[in-house]
Amino acid sequence: MISYQYSKKILKKAIIKINDENIKSTNSLNRVVSKNVYSGINYPSGDNAAFDGYAINSNDTKNIKKNLPKKFKIIGLIAAGNKPLKKKVKKYDTVEIMTGGIIPKGFDTIIPIEQIIFYPNKKNKKYILIDKKIAKYNHVRFAGSDFKKKEIIVKKNTIIQPNHILAFKTLGIKNITVKKKINILFFSTGNEISNNDNIPDWKVRNSNCHYIKNLNENFLYNFKDGGILRDNHQKIFKSKITKMLNSKTDIIITSGAVSAGKFDFIPDVVKKFKLSNFFKSVAIRPGKPILFAKIKGKQKAVFGLPGNPMSSAACFRFFVYPYIANLMGISEEKPIYATLKNNFFKKKNFTRFAKSKLNTTKNGKMEVEILKGQESFRIKSFVKSNIWTLLPAGKSKFKKGEIVNCFFPNNSNSTLI
Repeated sequence: MISYQYSKKILKKAIIKINDENIKSTNSLNRVVSKNVYSGINYPSGDNAAFDGYAINSNDTKNIKKNLPKKFKIIGLIAAGNKPLKKKVKKYDTVEIMTGGIIPKGFDTIIPIEQIIFYPNKKNKKYILIDKKIAKYNHVRFAGSDFKKKEIIVKKNTIIQPNHILAFKTLGIKNITVKKKINILFFSTGNEISNNDNIPDWKVRNSNCHYIKNLNENFLYNFKDGGILRDNHQKIFKSKITKMLNSKTDIIITSGAVSAGKFDFIPDVVKKFKLSNFFKSVAIRPGKPILFAKIKGKQKAVFGLPGNPMSSAACFRFFVYPYIANLMGISEEKPIYATLKNNFFKKKNFTRFAKSKLNTTKNGKMEVEILKGQESFRIKSFVKSNIWTLLPAGKSKFKKGEIVNCFFPNNSNSTLI
């Protein structure tokens, strides 16, 4: 049995290559960018108005006095989306302009509509009156002031979110290069597992498969359900791994049959293949029997998760997901720090993944309660939870008020904070 920290080192070294693909930027939600994405244009593309109002040449106001207002002739109207005004601008000309409208050459500042005095009156708008000096560049959005041409929009290894897609569409980015999704083939194991809704008391519904299938739906991986391996399916499982070696499948994941019981055949079958990286059993709760193997000379890997629902869920979250994220080039996620609301005891030499409830206090601080019912078969506490608390090895007693590390169960901390 190895420590959780040592298992993480093995996973980081056991790299399998994931290729890139080019996709439409509008279809890139939750994909991982494999190359920096650059703007091909200046944005805004031209100097434009930040307010509805009137554009003038500020130089025309430098000698204006309060008691001697000057009339500026209204020569047109520019709305957002209109072609730039091509009229020759004369001294004391002005143009009405809407927010986002391109400022014509000859004008350099905007007077907001709320400050305008019309002449002869508001119903008969021929001129505006200005009775003071107006500063240059008021309420002007300059070309390239947000994004300059060749500036990075999104850096390599970023998980694309809706705000990125907004930028892509605004800046005319049609396609981006991303990491291909990893192909996962999943097998449940055991004679007790059933896909039926109505089952006798001695059977167990196949929940682990559906949980992992729906984690990060349409995110980092494509999920294929390989079915159920029964207690005597050692040869079938071996053939599935053999077939994987020459298929598009990147990772096989099993649930169950990974411990030391009579029908726990997964470790023995995996060991029949030449392996470059391997571990079996990690000092964690839940999930101690977990197995990992990378096939030597192949870009393929196998995870054997325990069969108990919470063991399977915890092992996917803290082993499989970080492994996939590392293959994609995503930086190691940082924990959420929260104050422990209650005392908790665990085995000193084990890392503990505890089902927990994260809340915000009246003072705006993060507070986490480790829930009752931490056994790996109990799902009620998992339903009530919204966070995993990770309690490291080397310590058995965690006191109320301590700062602890927390991780969201269904998403990477990297995408949410």
